[in-house]
Amino acid sequence: MRICGLEEQIHVIDNKVTVEEIIKDIVRTKEISDPFYIFDVGDLVDKIRIWQQKLPRIKPFYAVKCNDNSLVLETLAAFGTNFDCASKAEIKKVLDLGVNPSRIIFANPAKMTSHIKYAMSQCVDLTTFDNELELYKIKSIHPSCNLVIRIRCDATETQCPLGIKYGCDPLTEAPALMSLARDLGLSVVGVSFHVGSGCNEPAAFRRAIAASAAIFRLAQQLGFMNMYLLNIGGGFPGNKNTSLDKIADIVNDALNEWFPPNNGVTIIAEPGRFFVASAFTLSTKIHSIKKRSNDQNHIMYFINDGVYGSFNSILYDHSVVVPKPLNDYPMSPISQSSIWGPTCDGLDQVVDSVNMPLMKMGDWITFEDMGAYTIPVASTFNGFPLPKVFAVANRSIWQKLKNLMPISEDHFTTVPIVATIKMVRSESSDDEEWDDNDLDYTRQYPCLHLKNSFSLPEA
Repeated sequence: MRICGLEEQIHVIDNKVTVEEIIKDIVRTKEISDPFYIFDVGDLVDKIRIWQQKLPRIKPFYAVKCNDNSLVLETLAAFGTNFDCASKAEIKKVLDLGVNPSRIIFANPAKMTSHIKYAMSQCVDLTTFDNELELYKIKSIHPSCNLVIRIRCDATETQCPLGIKYGCDPLTEAPALMSLARDLGLSVVGVSFHVGSGCNEPAAFRRAIAASAAIFRLAQQLGFMNMYLLNIGGGFPGNKNTSLDKIADIVNDALNEWFPPNNGVTIIAEPGRFFVASAFTLSTKIHSIKKRSNDQNHIMYFINDGVYGSFNSILYDHSVVVPKPLNDYPMSPISQSSIWGPTCDGLDQVVDSVNMPLMKMGDWITFEDMGAYTIPVASTFNGFPLPKVFAVANRSIWQKLKNLMPISEDHFTTVPIVATIKMVRSESSDDEEWDDNDLDYTRQYPCLHLKNSFSLPEA
């Protein structure tokens, strides 16, 4: 069982306390100036409930690459969720939680040989393939592994297309690959597909399920008598104000038509963003402000996180983020604005154009729906630190989770986050940080034509 440090524990909060209120409490202490996340464990638990309600036949194998935060993985494991791993490191991270290797699918169709050897040594014996060389590698290294052929069936509209890299053509390539697997004496047990991450064409699932049924018939003709698995991949929406309903209706109908209940086929999926996107809210601080040189009415805000950090999802996951000032500014004029990250790269732009109230240095901007493809990909480029993650759960979630392994009572604390931050900072050996209050605003700086923007609000 993992031992949690002060900053790794889940903070128990009253049932009616909101994430926004927690952020305001943290900011109000002026003990933290770096960006930080609030991870709402209850939001994740609610997504597990929704999945079970909307897609009851489908066992989720969470895509670890989406967000590998330890508390995320532990919470999912506690509720019996399985895991989709793409590398040796991801497999190890899941196994270290005490998860049985039978709950892992090594869902990378093009694996490094050293990673195949590691999977074999850890008894992870379910993996995907979509090419001839992969079959020869598996025959040489892990011949007893159960294989799932990955076919290509792309949605016409996705946030992140995957078919350009993975998946064989179900008509022109799959028959030859299945025949080769048979000739090599390998065990093919199922079919997988991925219509694309962040799918915006639910009908793609129906096409892919129909194509998979055809591969099952082909497998039977080739003598594969242990075809028991259909993996419908990912592509499920996870942001606030999105719904699983349309995809669930199409998937459930298609499964009933081509893979009816009691036909002996287990249905699994690889959801990532569905579980974690809305569970994480990022808070960032304005550290600089200027007017655009060619448009004096346009305000440029510089914050302490950017596309080399949490907002890498803008580049790699094609996400669109929505800034929200932490506080209300009823008397401030609305200005056309842009938001920029802290690095010295001109590419580091978070928002190109948005109408925002006139804000000041030291004010905070929050971003919801920041749980998917952000934390695992972030870097410390230019020496800027990664945001800390503060996890919270209300008392009802605490009661549900505290005795579900690998979660234990030790994972939780009733110490307020604010007190934890103060304790950690007091124990730190770092030099005392400068706060915005340390600046002398009484002097006249002719170069600061935005002087009012830099003035601190009165206490």
